Amino acid sequence: MISTELAAKLRDAGLVWNPVDGDQFRIASPELASDVFTVSTMTIEAHAYPTGTILGFNGTTEWALDSVAIEDALWLPREDQLRALLRSSFRALRRTDGGFEVEVETLGRRQVFADPEPADAYGQALLALIELSR
Repeated sequence: MISTELAAKLRDAGLVWNPVDGDQFRIASPELASDVFTVSTMTIEAHAYPTGTILGFNGTTEWALDSVAIEDALWLPREDQLRALLRSSFRALRRTDGGFEVEVETLGRRQVFADPEPADAYGQALLALIELSR
């Protein structure tokens, strides 16, 4: 799973989240800082309104939360989602002694991003791509 810190950097850089079943997220609240939630039509469903997207908690019994605005949630994109967001810039994922390397090519320039976790290597590459596009 991508680190919370990197997910926050991606959000702050402009990565937009359109929730779908299976997406994981955290809620910006000290009481829930260690909890990871999963979007699912059975328990947590995304409701799009003209004023914004609300994540509705359907019948949860653990605690009394009906809904949370998407702005108060931090998306934790999965490895496959990050790879898809890299689109045609993605060149390779390699296992190394220290973890993983993701190689991307943008504007004829190849870059490699290394991390012990593959999702974080993908996330670093995506962050660089977003920052380059600004």
